[in-house]
Amino acid sequence: MPIEIRELNIRVSVNQNQQEQDGSTAPAGASAALPDKDELIAECVEQVMELIKLQHER
Repeated sequence: MPIEIRELNIRVSVNQNQQEQDGSTAPAGASAALPDKDELIAECVEQVMELIKLQHER
């Protein structure tokens, strides 16, 4: 027997470091650990295109 969910409540709590709340920028060493924005976008596009390709094959 299927269950019908008529209402769904989602509660989220976000905590930020004091430095982020002040609007300060991250230290120079922290940016080296983050992936390059263009590389990240290229990877996302590649994955989306792969999913589209798989859907068309069905």
